[in-house]
Amino acid sequence: MNIGLDMMGGDFAPLEAVKGLQLYLSGNLHAATLFCIGDEAQVKPLLEDAGISANAIQLIHAPEVIGYHEHPTKALKEKQRSSIAIGFHLLATGKIDAFISAGNTGAMLVGAMFSIKPIPGVLRPTISTIIPKINGGTGLLVDVGLNADCKPEQLNQFAILGSLYATHILKINHPKTGLLNVGEEEGKGNLLAQATYPLLKENTDIEFIGNVEGRDFFNDKADVIVCDGFTGNVVLKMAESIYDLTQQRGLQNDSYFSRFHYENYGGTPVLGVAKPVIIGHGISNDKAFKNMILVAEQMIETDLCGKMADTFKP
Repeated sequence: MNIGLDMMGGDFAPLEAVKGLQLYLSGNLHAATLFCIGDEAQVKPLLEDAGISANAIQLIHAPEVIGYHEHPTKALKEKQRSSIAIGFHLLATGKIDAFISAGNTGAMLVGAMFSIKPIPGVLRPTISTIIPKINGGTGLLVDVGLNADCKPEQLNQFAILGSLYATHILKINHPKTGLLNVGEEEGKGNLLAQATYPLLKENTDIEFIGNVEGRDFFNDKADVIVCDGFTGNVVLKMAESIYDLTQQRGLQNDSYFSRFHYENYGGTPVLGVAKPVIIGHGISNDKAFKNMILVAEQMIETDLCGKMADTFKP
């Protein structure tokens, strides 16, 4: 398998990307072929210092970088020699099987939508985040910011996409799906929640268990929790702040709260597009980059995008 890695994306690129690559290669006897996309003058010396052989990777020169504050669509159009633009070109033309970047999130989303395109039948792609469960398990929250305003039909599809991800990547058998709401009873909530509930109830592609509340996030009631991106992003940022508070209060060695650190999961895939696209946190470190590569590997090995496409066939 061939995986493209944007070496210039992230606050600490390209150094942390190289260190993450080193971590991945050192612990993987059957490593994928990594296409490292970035400024050769900056990346090549770091690869040499890390002892990464030129035979272990494919270095693709990309002299331009899309900055965090650049307009995504304009930057992708005008910076065709940027690491993100080249990465999407390689993915669209089949040179690589997945593309990873911790760079400009907007540019990654635009590239995924217009270079790779949504799976036929998918109304809107979505992004998710991992939820550490108090019992040691793992859950999924979807959407967490890509779609601030949603329609019931979109939430219904997010439930399917999230359930497939939970099944094939998180290895949860028959994941239970819940709708985030202000009460457990059917008929609760705002107009969106009320209209979404019957769609989820009739959806045979998921195991719907009804409404879940905010207090259910970290217990075992649901494996996949569905909500609009506005609500999901608020929850995500709150969870990140919980981790920060634990560090400030000296709970660094707490086995549960340590699972909130983004580096453990690397990045989030764009669910609902035709090929694997993984978006990393802007402050990604070496462990995060390594884990992003591992997520991409899993998506390729399980043919998750293909399974999603089969599910949405008319």
